[in-house]
Amino acid sequence: MEFPITQGTQRMFESFGFATLTAPQAAVWFGLLLGAGFGALAQITRFCLRRAVAGAHAERRPALAIWLAALAAAAIGVQIIVAAGWVDFDNHRFLATDLPVLGILTGGLLFGAGMVLARGCLSRLTVLGASGNLRALTVLLVAAIVAHATMKGVLAPLRTSLAEVTVSLQSGTLPGNPWAWTALIALATLAVARRAGARPLHLGLGALLGLLVPLGWAGTGFLLYDDFDPIAFQSLSFTRPFADTLFWGIAATSIPANFGVGLIGGALAGALVASLLRGEFHWQSFETPAQTGRYGLGAVLMGAGGVLAGGCTIGAGLAGVPTFGIAAVLALAAMVLGAKLTDRALRLSPRRPQVIPAE
Repeated sequence: MEFPITQGTQRMFESFGFATLTAPQAAVWFGLLLGAGFGALAQITRFCLRRAVAGAHAERRPALAIWLAALAAAAIGVQIIVAAGWVDFDNHRFLATDLPVLGILTGGLLFGAGMVLARGCLSRLTVLGASGNLRALTVLLVAAIVAHATMKGVLAPLRTSLAEVTVSLQSGTLPGNPWAWTALIALATLAVARRAGARPLHLGLGALLGLLVPLGWAGTGFLLYDDFDPIAFQSLSFTRPFADTLFWGIAATSIPANFGVGLIGGALAGALVASLLRGEFHWQSFETPAQTGRYGLGAVLMGAGGVLAGGCTIGAGLAGVPTFGIAAVLALAAMVLGAKLTDRALRLSPRRPQVIPAE
């Protein structure tokens, strides 16, 4: 995204002691801190959209209340930094007027199905993996490989073909005032929280987690912006960062770390520390070959789907929806639909897989 730096921004960048680091180097540390906060908060609150739409019935409403609290806080924060002139989403892909509708819908449906099969989206599996769940770590590795293949490898032709099917829009944003949409999300949060009986502490921590979204946008789009050494304008996300982390891990001497690598490392570290302090760390692994196959299929679907949809439930959902870009809203809606349909199909199956409460 082209975002002209101002003299004030340049002075701010230097005033925080970044003169000894380049913007990309500072972005790695920033991602590490942001990820650590996410990992710790997500571990404590069990933050996960899959639980809200396809979990056990008793946990759906509390999980949805926490997720909506995070979304409301993210939306409020994003609107504040936009009003302050710190960031501008006009040229961001979430607000594109040529909407790659087929790619977004296909990717969203695939990702939603995948997170039900693997019993967690990529962010939730990151937290589970940090607390000793080897199933989650395996899914993350496979998903990262497939995501990279979809972006730059053998599946890239499929991605480009789907992206060519577009719908032209007059505006890439939802109609109406963004503050009105923000208020609607906040009211929905209050209504769901009241009916769900969610713990106020968890709702507060969920809102705090949501505030990491505008912090990420402001950090990469304003505080760390350098006209001579630019970094990507981004916030919380897990699909591309995992692919970047995989690529960096096997070619670190040629590929420098970036914000996404720091974010993944921080999320794993934050969740690990939280799980150890709370006595929640314990090793888990696959129990049957059928279970391994199901999780593997979920990983493939999430890896490809996250790239096609333009992000995961965090990248396109929690971080994307507060921009009120139609692309992000459509992606999240498709993920929820894919999860609902897959969950229903599994529940109607005569050979329904055993439920694993740990996830």
